[in-house]
Amino acid sequence: MTTANKITIVRILLIPFFVVELIYYIRTGNELCRLAAILSFAVASILDGVDGYIARHYHQISELGKILDPLADKLLLVSAIVTLSFNHGNYLGQIPLWLIGTIIGRDLLILIGMIVIHHFVGKVAVRPRVAGKIATVLQMAVVIIILLKWDFGQGALWLKYIAIGAAILTGVSGLLYTWDGMKQLGSHPASSPTKPKIANETQIRKKS
Repeated sequence: MTTANKITIVRILLIPFFVVELIYYIRTGNELCRLAAILSFAVASILDGVDGYIARHYHQISELGKILDPLADKLLLVSAIVTLSFNHGNYLGQIPLWLIGTIIGRDLLILIGMIVIHHFVGKVAVRPRVAGKIATVLQMAVVIIILLKWDFGQGALWLKYIAIGAAILTGVSGLLYTWDGMKQLGSHPASSPTKPKIANETQIRKKS
């Protein structure tokens, strides 16, 4: 349990606090709850860079960290996006359902692909993509704009453009990850065609 992994666990523990404070704000309209949600989201996002820096700078990269770090990112973003997908009246804006469907659909596709590759190949090699990183930044920007209530007036137009960009890059990154997964499966012997059993039995009979 390295220092970087401990920080990642703190990020994961901040997620339920963020969701609870956001729900309390939606129900009560208490601005302190909204500020607490914004603060917890900001701290979790900042710690994402901190644990990555510590892991690289102090040589604390571990197999556990390779699992926990992207898991913390996904849990934070998905929890925020799903919570903000509902109609909150005059309190907060709403994330378009088509963006939510694109994000969750891509993540489910990647998860299924990783399970299949792990089953047949044994080890999943994930290569980070620039499109995926930019898509994550745009998704976080959508969440922040709504939390800060910048999604009114001219801000609503910016939110629309950012959401469209996030959806496009999310879809592109999903296709790129799918292509990488297909190459991993294609290079493994398990993807090669097997010889029919009948042919093998015929050859054995001829030899005998």
